[in-house]
Amino acid sequence: MLGSQSKLVQEECSIIGWKEWLVLPDLGVPALKAKIDTGARTSALHTFSLEEFTRQDKLMVRFGIHPLRKQNKIELFCEAPVFDRRFVKDSGGHSEMRYVIKTTAILGSMQWPIQITLTNREGMMFRMLLGRTALRHRFVVDPSQAYLTGRELAMSYPNSKIRR
Repeated sequence: MLGSQSKLVQEECSIIGWKEWLVLPDLGVPALKAKIDTGARTSALHTFSLEEFTRQDKLMVRFGIHPLRKQNKIELFCEAPVFDRRFVKDSGGHSEMRYVIKTTAILGSMQWPIQITLTNREGMMFRMLLGRTALRHRFVVDPSQAYLTGRELAMSYPNSKIRR
């Protein structure tokens, strides 16, 4: 029975690698390399200059993103309504209160809403982690593969020095 359920899941889900390029169109992010992290429950996005404000009685956040690692000259500034605030434990076991936003993600031909926590990931290899809640019922991860949805999004930043 377990084998047939596994086969059914694989037939209904797209196969992706352990790292992929994706788009966050609601935030104006044309390309972002994400680590596909089945160990993380919630997705996380690297931010800086994070500040909250109110617009029409709605709590909002404004923040900057360096979408490419080691290329801080490329900065994108985003705004989003705050969906939640919650404590999140990082891989080292440290707990941090984070803002949570809802936004649209595009990975390959799939577009769907996800929740993202906002945090400083400056020293990390990836600007974004795509967690298992966002992956559930949509993707199967092949950890031996990378960029199964393509590398074309890397060209979104023409003057950068991206290792594709």
